[in-house]
Amino acid sequence: MLFQVCLYFYCKFLWRCLKFVMRKLTGRCELQRICYNTKPGASRTMKIETSLRDSKSKLLQTSVTAHPDAIEKTIEDIMELKQINPDINPQLGISLQACLLQIVGYRNLIADVEKLRREPYDSDNPQHEEMLLKLWKFLKPNTPLESRISKQWCEIGFQGDDPKTDFRGMGLLGLYNLQYFAERDSAAAQQVLSDSLHPKCRDITKEEISKFSKAEWEKKRMDKAIGYSFAIVGINITDLAYNLLVSGALKTHFYNIAPEAPTLSHFQQTFCYLMHEFHKFWIEEDPMDIMEFNRVREKFRKRIIKQLQNPDMALCPHFAASEGLINM
Repeated sequence: MLFQVCLYFYCKFLWRCLKFVMRKLTGRCELQRICYNTKPGASRTMKIETSLRDSKSKLLQTSVTAHPDAIEKTIEDIMELKQINPDINPQLGISLQACLLQIVGYRNLIADVEKLRREPYDSDNPQHEEMLLKLWKFLKPNTPLESRISKQWCEIGFQGDDPKTDFRGMGLLGLYNLQYFAERDSAAAQQVLSDSLHPKCRDITKEEISKFSKAEWEKKRMDKAIGYSFAIVGINITDLAYNLLVSGALKTHFYNIAPEAPTLSHFQQTFCYLMHEFHKFWIEEDPMDIMEFNRVREKFRKRIIKQLQNPDMALCPHFAASEGLINM
């Protein structure tokens, strides 16, 4: 333990010495070197975030928690502290501002998402009830809901006749995401719902067929594909998206697609993408029964995390705002 502590401080000392030498050699501070040598997006923003957080300056440390309205003033204070002339280096201020908007925005997004997650579904709240009924209307536009308490809810993947009990784990966040998917991407949501109710076996390759014995192949050919409960899986994927956000894994994605602060809409678009991808992944995995859900979900989670380790990764390019990300 003592060795690890000593090693930590030794490495920190060496890093500060290296930063000092680099500034003397290049005439630029670390923030300047990052902004001038790293392309905009996750690579730049994450390096800026690390530099600010690990700085010995209190001003730089607290800048990552600044209020969005105070970011411009914070940039001015950083430039003054680093003795950087904004007239000579105008692009630096613009680049730092873009990074800070993303960093602060990500923290605020976590707070917004957490607030929704902690708010329980209240059947006495007209707004909550309206959202739930809209979910049905978007998913089953040609089928009227006979009553608020009804077995019909099972048709869109809830477990009983009153969906409010299924939202306990993720609170309103689960409903917000499901409604967003059903409203903003209606055709895809309805198709995923239909497939979950009437699953189709994926095509099996010749290589896979050769691995089966004749008896196994006959059984496999006759087996029906396994579906899943659309709404319950949507709440489960909400939990996955939430944990990716809170752990910081989604920084790569959001810093690449949001030119400024990531918003709740960005989070909901990411949920839509995860629903699309999980549905395809479920079909590819072709589980024997619904009891394999946790195994498939964990394998899917690991695949997404691996993708997010790529600093250039944007999970849902069809929703991306990256085209508007100018070279700052």
